[in-house]
Amino acid sequence: MGQMGGMGGGGGAAQAAPSGEAAPAEEKEAPKEKTHFDIELTKFDPAGKIKVIKEIRAIFGLGLKEAKETVEGAPIWLKKEVAKEEAEAL
Repeated sequence: MGQMGGMGGGGGAAQAAPSGEAAPAEEKEAPKEKTHFDIELTKFDPAGKIKVIKEIRAIFGLGLKEAKETVEGAPIWLKKEVAKEEAEAL
């Protein structure tokens, strides 16, 4: 009987572990979706520099000089805390 009591206790501990593991799994399933993003120009193809300058001008309404300085200043933050929809459009 002493052996059966030992098995019963072991079985109870085994049952507690899976239920304890289930709670972290549930937390991982529901991560918060990010709604705002930071947009950074880190690098670009030197052959496509003119295209990048044109896009920066169009997006931000900058003059040629300002857009060129922005692109040449890479890596640079273009916008911070941008809504998801606007970030996808850019």
